[in-house]
Amino acid sequence: MKQMSNDTTSSTQSIPTHKPRPMIDLLVSILIPSVILMKLSGPEYLGASSALIIALAFPLGWGVYELFKYRKFNFIALLGLISVLLTGGIGLLQLDPQWLAVKEAAIPGLISIAILISVYTPYPLIRTLLYNPKILNIEKIEKKLHEVGNNQKFESQLQNATYLLSSTFLFSAVMNYILAKWIVTSPAGSAAFNEELGQMTLLSYPVIAIPSTLMMMAILYYLWRTIHTLTGFKFEEIIVHALKTD
Repeated sequence: MKQMSNDTTSSTQSIPTHKPRPMIDLLVSILIPSVILMKLSGPEYLGASSALIIALAFPLGWGVYELFKYRKFNFIALLGLISVLLTGGIGLLQLDPQWLAVKEAAIPGLISIAILISVYTPYPLIRTLLYNPKILNIEKIEKKLHEVGNNQKFESQLQNATYLLSSTFLFSAVMNYILAKWIVTSPAGSAAFNEELGQMTLLSYPVIAIPSTLMMMAILYYLWRTIHTLTGFKFEEIIVHALKTD
């Protein structure tokens, strides 16, 4: 029994803990693919198809590597991998560029709808994305809410935060569609299509990713202010210890 326990512990400890690496994510998922698409798509270099395959291999390979290394299902990461595969399919099959705009809007749009629908299920997605034990000390918060009788008030505010979170992804969907329609106009499979795809990828970070991140931070702040008002806890009293030490 002791040996089995040690084997289980050893197996658990062998799985590395995932820590966010935004600079590496930015480099592998955006900068390198964008440079390849914009600079190496000409016939004198890689050619349109080869450049597209190599460029998409970076975010696809990075996503698969992270999923396998940390052995943890990540719904958002999975959608990202699907998005990369769809982009590659549109380019290689030389479909109408309008499908790229539809695809760019579809992923965040589906997440927005899923968040709204989850409000009416036992598992609202805001508890997965923001109000979860990896970020906040949920047990401590809910114990205090029960003691002071503010459970219902908190659930109401949490529902408002869910609507705000859904609107964040809706914003991303609309901006993705506008950006794709505005920039990518050349026939799929051409060097010009690849160059425009690279430009769109580069612009998506300042135009979409940064505003969406700021909106998410604002929602997290709204959530903390709600918790503070209803429980009296300070931020450092409810933030997960691992985040403090990091």
